[in-house]
Amino acid sequence: MFFGNSQPESGDTKWRRQLDKFVKANQQELAALFWGLWLANGDSQGTVGIDLQPTPHFVYCPKEQIENLNIKVDNRLQEILGIVENHKPEVEVVMIGIGKGEIKLIQFAPEPAPPICFKEVGKDVDGLLDVLEQRMSEQIEG
Repeated sequence: MFFGNSQPESGDTKWRRQLDKFVKANQQELAALFWGLWLANGDSQGTVGIDLQPTPHFVYCPKEQIENLNIKVDNRLQEILGIVENHKPEVEVVMIGIGKGEIKLIQFAPEPAPPICFKEVGKDVDGLLDVLEQRMSEQIEG
């Protein structure tokens, strides 16, 4: 019995795997960025997102837009809305990946916690954005 995926990977799923790999390799910096943006804006701008098109970059995903999208897709994003609404920013990172006309929830609890990651990384939000967007461009095909 085989549990691996014997079918070739399509472009539709490749972006998800690449994003997962990027997030895993950059957890500390992503947690620091998430916390820095949280300190600056709380959730007033929406949830931090990683948009892979046309080139990987960070965006804000306003709650109203996620709610509208949820309505358009027959409430299939209800679970994502619940996680976004109830996450604890001092403990976990919640972001939304956007690629190939789809979205993907990014959620992890880094060790150490996001506030400590922000202190330890020692960069401001702009510096983190520059570093992470450069890494995304190198590691993720848009």
